[in-house]
Parts: sequence; structure tokens; C-alpha cells
Amino acid sequence: MTRVGLDAIDIRILSAVQKHGPLSRARLSELVNLSPTPCWARLKRLEATGIIRGYGADIALERIAHLTEVFVTVSLARHRKADFDRFEAEIRRLDEVAECVATGGGMDYVLKVLSPDMAAFQALMTGLLEAELGIDRYMTYVATRRIKDAPPNLARLAPRPRG
Repeated sequence: MTRVGLDAIDIRILSAVQKHGPLSRARLSELVNLSPTPCWARLKRLEATGIIRGYGADIALERIAHLTEVFVTVSLARHRKADFDRFEAEIRRLDEVAECVATGGGMDYVLKVLSPDMAAFQALMTGLLEAELGIDRYMTYVATRRIKDAPPNLARLAPRPRG
């Protein structure tokens, strides 16, 4: 993947939209401390290059529905491309799976599953096992409370410009 060079102003723009979502030209330029026209041009460049993939709302799901959040680690019995492809295609189809990350090490995947209750979660897992996706073993971890849920500090992650 090609990396795009970013400077401190780009990082401030990204941090502002990460925290606040879409902003007016005036508000964004105020937050970034740059005049509106060049600030807006930089925002449009960040969108055009795909660094900004979109804008969304942070919805408090627990305020609208009962929610059971379960993290699941999954190990497949065989490690051929076809096995991974079959498992991943099924996971993409399931609305209950909010996130799925392929991992290296002891387990092949970590899933974040959201369901109304444990019975619904168990029905989902039974369905995955019955689908014969090659699951060798899985472990479940029920989330009891959220300690931290924050976007990353972009200024710490982005490489420093050479000068």
C-alpha cells in the first residue's frame, strides 16, 4: 500500500474530522488554524486520496437495544487459501459480526460479535459450526464493561516529516 506524505496541518485536519465528523469550512479552518480555502483544499485532497474513507455517527447502541458483546478467537483446522476464503466469505455475510481481524500466532481470527443475548450468540456460533467452515476451535470472551474506546492519536502514529 502506498503511503501518502502528511505534514502537521494534514494531521490537524484529520484529527479534527476524526473527533468532530464533517465540519463547515469556517469551523474546520478555525480548528486547524489555517485560512478556509487552503484548509478545504487539503481536506478534499485527503478525501480524494482515500485517507478519509467516509464520515459516520458514533451511535450509543446500548441506548436503543439490549446488547451482548462477545469477542471470539477462531482457529481453523487447515490453513489453505481456500479454507480462509470460505471462512471470510461467511463472516462478511453475517450482520452480527461487527469486526473480524485475521491474526498471526495461535489463533487465525478475532471477531467482535454483537447480539441481543447469549442465546442468539450461541445460535450464531452453532450455525458457523454447522456450516462446516473448518473451525478447529474457538474461544469466547464476553465483554463486561468498556474501559477505553477512543480513536488513535494521529500525531503519534504518523511518521514525522524529515527536515
